Amino acid sequence: MKKRYLLTMLLLSGVLAFSACGKKDEAEEPAAEVQTEQPAMVITEETVQQPVAEDQTAAAAEEPDTPPEGMVANQLTGEWIDESLKDQRPIAVMVDDEKKALPHYGISTSDIVYEMVNSTQNEGVTRFMVMVKDWGSIKQLGSIRSTRPTNLQIFPEWNAVLCHDGGPFWNDNFYKNVFVERFSGTFSRVDNGKAREFTEYILPGDLEKNFKNTGFSTTYNEYYMGDHYVFARRDNPNMLTQYSSSIDCKKISLPFHHNNPWLEYDEAEGVYKYFQYNQPEVDAGNGNKQISFKNIFIQNARMEQLDDHGYMMYYPSESDRDGWYITNGKAYACKWSKQNDLDPTKFYDENGELIRVNVGKSYIALIKPEEWSNIVIE
Repeated sequence: MKKRYLLTMLLLSGVLAFSACGKKDEAEEPAAEVQTEQPAMVITEETVQQPVAEDQTAAAAEEPDTPPEGMVANQLTGEWIDESLKDQRPIAVMVDDEKKALPHYGISTSDIVYEMVNSTQNEGVTRFMVMVKDWGSIKQLGSIRSTRPTNLQIFPEWNAVLCHDGGPFWNDNFYKNVFVERFSGTFSRVDNGKAREFTEYILPGDLEKNFKNTGFSTTYNEYYMGDHYVFARRDNPNMLTQYSSSIDCKKISLPFHHNNPWLEYDEAEGVYKYFQYNQPEVDAGNGNKQISFKNIFIQNARMEQLDDHGYMMYYPSESDRDGWYITNGKAYACKWSKQNDLDPTKFYDENGELIRVNVGKSYIALIKPEEWSNIVIE
Protein backbone atom coordinates (compact mmCIF):
# COMPACT_ATOMS: atom_id res chain seq x y z
CA MET A 1 0.00 0.00 0.00
CA LYS A 2 1.30 3.45 -0.70
CA LYS A 3 -0.20 6.90 -0.93
CA ARG A 4 -1.59 7.89 -4.26
CA TYR A 5 -3.10 11.20 -5.12
CA LEU A 6 -6.47 11.12 -6.84
CA LEU A 7 -7.76 14.10 -8.74
CA THR A 8 -11.01 15.76 -7.67
CA MET A 9 -12.37 16.11 -11.19
CA LEU A 10 -13.30 19.58 -12.33
CA LEU A 11 -17.03 19.52 -13.10
CA LEU A 12 -18.14 21.42 -16.15
CA SER A 13 -20.61 23.38 -14.06
CA GLY A 14 -17.71 24.62 -11.98
CA VAL A 15 -15.77 25.53 -15.10
CA LEU A 16 -18.65 27.52 -16.49
CA ALA A 17 -18.95 29.40 -13.22
CA PHE A 18 -15.72 31.25 -13.93
CA SER A 19 -16.19 34.86 -14.96
CA ALA A 20 -16.14 35.27 -18.73
CA CYS A 21 -13.09 36.62 -20.50
CA GLY A 22 -13.05 38.40 -23.81
CA LYS A 23 -12.12 36.62 -27.00
CA LYS A 24 -8.42 35.95 -27.48
CA ASP A 25 -6.61 34.76 -30.55
CA GLU A 26 -3.94 32.11 -30.10
CA ALA A 27 -1.21 34.66 -30.73
CA GLU A 28 -2.54 36.83 -27.92
CA GLU A 29 -2.59 34.12 -25.26
CA PRO A 30 -0.09 35.02 -22.53
CA ALA A 31 2.71 32.56 -21.98
CA ALA A 32 2.53 31.10 -18.48
CA GLU A 33 5.63 31.47 -16.35
CA VAL A 34 7.81 28.42 -15.74
CA GLN A 35 6.91 27.01 -12.33
CA THR A 36 9.70 27.13 -9.80
CA GLU A 37 7.78 25.51 -6.94
CA GLN A 38 4.89 23.15 -6.43
CA PRO A 39 1.47 24.71 -7.18
CA ALA A 40 -1.32 24.82 -4.62
CA MET A 41 -2.96 21.47 -3.87
CA VAL A 42 -6.52 21.14 -5.10
CA ILE A 43 -6.84 17.38 -4.80
CA THR A 44 -7.82 14.96 -2.09
CA GLU A 45 -5.35 12.48 -0.62
CA GLU A 46 -6.44 8.88 -0.12
CA THR A 47 -4.64 5.67 0.65
CA VAL A 48 -5.20 3.13 -2.10
CA GLN A 49 -3.48 0.10 -3.49
CA GLN A 50 -0.82 0.54 -6.10
CA PRO A 51 -2.02 -0.81 -9.46
CA VAL A 52 -1.73 -4.59 -9.51
CA ALA A 53 -1.69 -7.14 -12.27
CA GLU A 54 -5.30 -8.27 -11.72
CA ASP A 55 -6.50 -6.47 -14.86
CA GLN A 56 -3.67 -7.86 -16.97
CA THR A 57 -5.39 -11.29 -17.20
CA ALA A 58 -4.43 -13.36 -20.23
CA ALA A 59 -2.47 -10.55 -21.86
CA ALA A 60 0.16 -10.70 -19.13
CA ALA A 61 0.52 -14.48 -19.24
CA GLU A 62 2.86 -14.22 -22.20
CA GLU A 63 6.49 -13.78 -21.20
CA PRO A 64 7.92 -10.49 -22.50
CA ASP A 65 10.80 -10.43 -24.95
CA THR A 66 14.31 -10.68 -23.51
CA PRO A 67 16.07 -7.36 -24.14
CA PRO A 68 19.54 -7.17 -25.66
CA GLU A 69 22.32 -6.51 -23.18
CA GLY A 70 22.25 -2.93 -21.92
CA MET A 71 18.75 -2.28 -23.30
CA VAL A 72 15.25 -2.03 -21.83
CA ALA A 73 11.78 -1.66 -23.30
CA ASN A 74 10.48 1.87 -23.77
CA GLN A 75 7.28 2.05 -21.68
CA LEU A 76 5.59 4.07 -24.43
CA THR A 77 6.40 1.88 -27.44
CA GLY A 78 7.95 -1.37 -26.27
CA GLU A 79 10.95 -0.60 -28.48
CA TRP A 80 14.46 -1.16 -27.14
CA ILE A 81 16.19 1.85 -25.63
CA ASP A 82 19.37 2.28 -23.62
CA GLU A 83 18.89 1.11 -20.03
CA SER A 84 20.01 4.55 -18.79
CA LEU A 85 16.62 5.86 -20.02
CA LYS A 86 14.51 3.30 -18.16
CA ASP A 87 13.25 5.69 -15.48
CA GLN A 88 13.44 8.92 -17.47
CA ARG A 89 10.13 10.77 -17.60
CA PRO A 90 8.73 11.61 -21.02
CA ILE A 91 7.72 15.06 -22.16
CA ALA A 92 4.36 15.96 -23.71
CA VAL A 93 4.72 18.71 -26.29
CA MET A 94 1.91 20.84 -27.70
CA VAL A 95 2.55 21.13 -31.45
CA ASP A 96 0.64 23.42 -33.80
CA ASP A 97 -1.21 21.67 -36.63
CA GLU A 98 -2.44 24.69 -38.60
CA LYS A 99 -1.42 24.37 -42.24
CA LYS A 100 0.49 27.65 -42.05
CA ALA A 101 2.58 26.18 -39.20
CA LEU A 102 3.89 23.35 -41.40
CA PRO A 103 6.27 21.72 -41.92
CA HIS A 104 6.61 19.95 -38.60
CA TYR A 105 9.97 19.18 -37.09
CA GLY A 106 10.78 16.11 -35.00
CA ILE A 107 7.32 14.52 -35.06
CA SER A 108 8.45 11.32 -36.79
CA THR A 109 10.91 10.55 -33.98
CA SER A 110 8.28 10.83 -31.23
CA ASP A 111 6.83 7.82 -29.40
CA ILE A 112 3.13 8.73 -29.33
CA VAL A 113 1.11 11.41 -31.11
CA TYR A 114 -2.28 12.52 -29.78
CA GLU A 115 -4.62 14.44 -32.06
CA MET A 116 -7.81 16.15 -30.95
CA VAL A 117 -9.92 19.19 -31.71
CA ASN A 118 -8.38 22.32 -30.23
CA SER A 119 -11.25 24.73 -30.90
CA THR A 120 -14.83 24.44 -32.11
CA GLN A 121 -14.11 27.37 -34.41
CA ASN A 122 -12.16 27.21 -37.66
CA GLU A 123 -13.85 23.91 -38.65
CA GLY A 124 -12.64 22.27 -35.46
CA VAL A 125 -8.92 22.80 -35.94
CA THR A 126 -6.84 20.08 -34.29
CA ARG A 127 -3.57 20.18 -32.36
CA PHE A 128 -1.00 17.48 -31.63
CA MET A 129 0.30 16.48 -28.22
CA VAL A 130 3.56 14.66 -28.88
CA MET A 131 5.08 12.25 -26.34
CA VAL A 132 8.87 11.76 -26.28
CA LYS A 133 10.77 9.66 -23.75
CA ASP A 134 14.32 10.11 -25.09
CA TRP A 135 14.05 13.91 -25.16
CA GLY A 136 17.81 14.32 -24.83
CA SER A 137 18.13 13.30 -28.49
CA ILE A 138 15.78 16.00 -29.82
CA LYS A 139 17.34 18.13 -32.55
CA GLN A 140 14.30 20.32 -33.26
CA LEU A 141 10.68 19.77 -32.26
CA GLY A 142 7.67 21.94 -32.94
CA SER A 143 6.41 24.49 -33.48
CA ILE A 144 5.19 24.87 -29.89
CA ARG A 145 1.76 26.29 -29.10
CA SER A 146 -0.68 26.62 -26.21
CA THR A 147 -2.40 23.87 -24.22
CA ARG A 148 -6.01 23.08 -23.36
CA PRO A 149 -7.86 21.51 -20.37
CA THR A 150 -8.06 18.10 -22.09
CA ASN A 151 -4.28 17.86 -22.44
CA LEU A 152 -3.88 18.79 -18.77
CA GLN A 153 -6.01 15.75 -17.89
CA ILE A 154 -4.15 13.32 -20.14
CA PHE A 155 -0.43 14.01 -19.90
CA PRO A 156 -0.25 13.33 -16.11
CA GLU A 157 -1.12 9.67 -16.73
CA TRP A 158 2.32 9.32 -18.35
CA ASN A 159 4.05 11.17 -15.48
CA ALA A 160 5.27 13.51 -18.22
CA VAL A 161 6.26 17.17 -18.13
CA LEU A 162 4.12 19.36 -20.39
CA CYS A 163 5.86 21.67 -22.87
CA HIS A 164 3.68 24.48 -24.22
CA ASP A 165 3.31 28.24 -24.56
CA GLY A 166 0.46 29.58 -22.47
CA GLY A 167 -3.22 28.88 -22.88
CA PRO A 168 -6.68 30.20 -21.93
CA PHE A 169 -7.84 30.86 -18.37
CA TRP A 170 -9.87 27.64 -18.53
CA ASN A 171 -6.58 25.88 -17.72
CA ASP A 172 -5.99 27.67 -14.43
CA ASN A 173 -7.54 25.18 -12.00
CA PHE A 174 -5.75 22.27 -13.69
CA TYR A 175 -2.41 24.08 -13.32
CA LYS A 176 -2.88 23.97 -9.53
CA ASN A 177 -2.73 20.18 -9.27
CA VAL A 178 0.48 19.07 -7.57
CA PHE A 179 1.20 16.49 -10.24
CA VAL A 180 1.04 19.04 -13.08
CA GLU A 181 4.59 20.06 -13.99
CA ARG A 182 5.17 22.12 -17.10
CA PHE A 183 7.48 24.39 -19.04
CA SER A 184 5.72 27.28 -20.77
CA GLY A 185 7.14 29.77 -23.23
CA THR A 186 10.75 28.90 -22.40
CA PHE A 187 12.02 27.40 -25.64
CA SER A 188 14.06 28.65 -28.58
CA ARG A 189 12.92 30.93 -31.37
CA VAL A 190 13.78 30.00 -34.96
CA ASP A 191 13.58 32.57 -37.74
CA ASN A 192 11.53 30.65 -40.29
CA GLY A 193 9.89 33.62 -42.01
CA LYS A 194 6.57 33.03 -40.26
CA ALA A 195 4.64 35.06 -37.68
CA ARG A 196 6.09 34.90 -34.18
CA GLU A 197 3.51 32.42 -32.87
CA PHE A 198 4.88 29.82 -35.32
CA THR A 199 8.57 30.21 -34.45
CA GLU A 200 9.01 28.47 -31.07
CA TYR A 201 10.78 25.10 -31.03
CA ILE A 202 12.55 22.78 -28.61
CA LEU A 203 16.24 22.79 -29.52
CA PRO A 204 19.20 20.98 -27.89
CA GLY A 205 19.80 22.25 -24.36
CA ASP A 206 16.34 23.77 -23.89
CA LEU A 207 14.97 20.92 -21.78
CA GLU A 208 18.12 20.51 -19.69
CA LYS A 209 17.91 24.24 -18.88
CA ASN A 210 14.24 24.00 -17.93
CA PHE A 211 14.71 20.98 -15.67
CA LYS A 212 17.62 22.72 -13.95
CA ASN A 213 15.73 26.00 -13.47
CA THR A 214 12.60 24.35 -12.04
CA GLY A 215 14.12 21.50 -10.08
CA PHE A 216 11.62 19.08 -11.59
CA SER A 217 12.71 15.46 -11.48
CA THR A 218 13.92 14.03 -14.78
CA THR A 219 12.93 10.55 -13.56
CA TYR A 220 9.55 9.06 -12.62
CA ASN A 221 8.22 10.41 -9.34
CA GLU A 222 5.54 9.35 -6.83
CA TYR A 223 2.75 10.20 -9.28
CA TYR A 224 3.78 7.56 -11.79
CA MET A 225 1.02 4.94 -11.67
CA GLY A 226 2.59 2.30 -13.86
CA ASP A 227 2.75 1.23 -17.48
CA HIS A 228 -0.09 1.66 -19.96
CA TYR A 229 0.30 -1.28 -22.26
CA VAL A 230 0.97 -5.00 -22.27
CA PHE A 231 3.11 -5.38 -25.38
CA ALA A 232 2.89 -8.39 -27.64
CA ARG A 233 6.05 -10.37 -28.23
CA ARG A 234 7.97 -9.52 -31.37
CA ASP A 235 7.75 -13.16 -32.48
CA ASN A 236 4.01 -13.29 -31.76
CA PRO A 237 2.47 -9.95 -32.82
CA ASN A 238 -1.20 -9.23 -32.32
CA MET A 239 -2.83 -9.71 -35.73
CA LEU A 240 -6.35 -9.20 -34.28
CA THR A 241 -7.47 -12.37 -36.08
CA GLN A 242 -8.44 -13.95 -32.74
CA TYR A 243 -11.47 -11.64 -32.72
CA SER A 244 -14.24 -12.66 -35.11
CA SER A 245 -15.50 -9.08 -35.17
CA SER A 246 -12.21 -7.60 -36.44
CA ILE A 247 -12.36 -6.13 -39.93
CA ASP A 248 -9.88 -5.25 -42.64
CA CYS A 249 -8.48 -1.75 -42.39
CA LYS A 250 -6.25 -0.53 -45.19
CA LYS A 251 -7.31 3.07 -44.71
CA ILE A 252 -9.01 5.04 -41.95
CA SER A 253 -10.39 8.56 -42.44
CA LEU A 254 -11.11 10.68 -39.38
CA PRO A 255 -13.84 13.33 -39.03
CA PHE A 256 -11.53 16.25 -38.26
CA HIS A 257 -12.91 18.70 -40.77
CA HIS A 258 -10.18 21.34 -40.73
CA ASN A 259 -7.31 19.13 -41.92
CA ASN A 260 -9.27 16.01 -43.07
CA PRO A 261 -6.63 13.47 -41.99
CA TRP A 262 -6.40 9.82 -42.95
CA LEU A 263 -3.98 6.94 -42.43
CA GLU A 264 -3.09 4.31 -45.04
CA TYR A 265 -1.62 0.90 -44.30
CA ASP A 266 1.76 0.18 -45.85
CA GLU A 267 1.85 -3.61 -45.86
CA ALA A 268 5.54 -3.77 -46.75
CA GLU A 269 6.52 -1.69 -43.72
CA GLY A 270 3.66 -2.86 -41.49
CA VAL A 271 2.71 0.69 -40.46
CA TYR A 272 0.00 3.25 -41.08
CA LYS A 273 1.20 6.40 -42.84
CA TYR A 274 -0.43 9.71 -41.92
CA PHE A 275 -1.84 12.22 -44.43
CA GLN A 276 -3.51 15.60 -43.89
CA TYR A 277 -4.36 18.66 -45.97
CA ASN A 278 -4.48 16.34 -49.01
CA GLN A 279 -0.79 15.50 -48.75
CA PRO A 280 1.59 13.21 -46.85
CA GLU A 281 2.52 14.57 -43.43
CA VAL A 282 6.32 14.74 -43.45
CA ASP A 283 8.97 15.66 -40.91
CA ALA A 284 11.28 18.40 -42.19
CA GLY A 285 13.60 17.69 -39.28
CA ASN A 286 14.08 14.05 -40.31
CA GLY A 287 14.73 14.08 -44.05
CA ASN A 288 11.05 14.72 -44.89
CA LYS A 289 10.18 11.24 -43.64
CA GLN A 290 6.45 10.59 -43.61
CA ILE A 291 4.96 10.18 -40.14
CA SER A 292 3.83 6.59 -39.53
CA PHE A 293 2.49 4.44 -36.72
CA LYS A 294 2.29 0.76 -35.81
CA ASN A 295 -0.77 1.25 -33.61
CA ILE A 296 -3.84 3.44 -33.94
CA PHE A 297 -6.17 4.05 -31.00
CA ILE A 298 -9.43 5.94 -31.48
CA GLN A 299 -11.42 7.04 -28.43
CA ASN A 300 -15.08 8.03 -28.35
CA ALA A 301 -14.90 10.91 -25.84
CA ARG A 302 -17.61 13.35 -24.80
CA MET A 303 -16.85 16.97 -25.62
CA GLU A 304 -18.24 20.17 -24.11
CA GLN A 305 -17.96 23.73 -25.40
CA LEU A 306 -16.87 26.12 -22.67
CA ASP A 307 -17.71 29.51 -24.17
CA ASP A 308 -18.67 31.32 -27.36
CA HIS A 309 -15.06 31.70 -28.49
CA GLY A 310 -14.39 28.10 -29.43
CA TYR A 311 -12.80 26.88 -26.20
CA MET A 312 -13.80 23.32 -25.34
CA MET A 313 -12.73 20.20 -23.52
CA TYR A 314 -13.13 16.46 -23.84
CA TYR A 315 -13.87 14.11 -20.94
CA PRO A 316 -10.89 11.72 -21.02
CA SER A 317 -11.67 10.06 -17.66
CA GLU A 318 -14.66 7.77 -18.12
CA SER A 319 -15.40 4.05 -18.16
CA ASP A 320 -16.51 1.54 -20.78
CA ARG A 321 -16.38 3.97 -23.70
CA ASP A 322 -16.25 2.83 -27.32
CA GLY A 323 -12.91 2.69 -29.07
CA TRP A 324 -10.97 1.23 -31.97
CA TYR A 325 -7.62 -0.54 -31.96
CA ILE A 326 -6.07 -0.73 -35.41
CA THR A 327 -2.87 -2.53 -36.33
CA ASN A 328 -1.43 -4.85 -38.99
CA GLY A 329 -4.18 -4.10 -41.49
CA LYS A 330 -7.04 -4.94 -39.10
CA ALA A 331 -9.44 -2.88 -36.96
CA TYR A 332 -11.11 -4.08 -33.78
CA ALA A 333 -13.94 -2.33 -31.92
CA CYS A 334 -12.93 -2.26 -28.26
CA LYS A 335 -13.60 -0.40 -25.01
CA TRP A 336 -11.49 2.11 -23.10
CA SER A 337 -11.52 3.29 -19.50
CA LYS A 338 -9.65 5.84 -17.41
CA GLN A 339 -10.56 6.56 -13.80
CA ASN A 340 -8.82 9.89 -13.10
CA ASP A 341 -6.08 12.19 -14.37
CA LEU A 342 -3.28 9.97 -13.04
CA ASP A 343 -4.80 6.66 -14.12
CA PRO A 344 -3.47 5.20 -17.41
CA THR A 345 -6.03 4.86 -20.19
CA LYS A 346 -6.62 1.14 -20.79
CA PHE A 347 -8.07 -0.59 -23.84
CA TYR A 348 -10.07 -3.80 -23.32
CA ASP A 349 -11.35 -6.52 -25.61
CA GLU A 350 -14.77 -8.20 -25.65
CA ASN A 351 -13.71 -10.49 -22.79
CA GLY A 352 -12.72 -7.60 -20.53
CA GLU A 353 -9.02 -8.38 -21.00
CA LEU A 354 -6.34 -5.86 -21.80
CA ILE A 355 -5.53 -5.77 -25.49
CA ARG A 356 -2.00 -6.82 -26.41
CA VAL A 357 -0.39 -3.83 -28.10
CA ASN A 358 2.18 -4.30 -30.84
CA VAL A 359 5.66 -2.89 -30.39
CA GLY A 360 5.98 0.46 -32.13
CA LYS A 361 4.77 4.04 -32.22
CA SER A 362 1.12 4.89 -31.58
CA TYR A 363 -1.36 7.48 -32.83
CA ILE A 364 -4.26 8.32 -30.50
CA ALA A 365 -7.28 10.38 -31.59
CA LEU A 366 -10.21 11.62 -29.51
CA ILE A 367 -13.48 11.83 -31.44
CA LYS A 368 -16.70 13.29 -30.04
CA PRO A 369 -19.80 11.02 -30.07
CA GLU A 370 -21.58 13.16 -32.65
CA GLU A 371 -18.79 12.36 -35.15
CA TRP A 372 -18.21 8.71 -34.19
CA SER A 373 -20.30 7.30 -37.05
CA ASN A 374 -18.35 9.47 -39.49
CA ILE A 375 -15.15 7.48 -39.01
CA VAL A 376 -14.54 5.69 -42.32
CA ILE A 377 -12.70 2.35 -42.27
CA GLU A 378 -11.86 0.82 -45.65
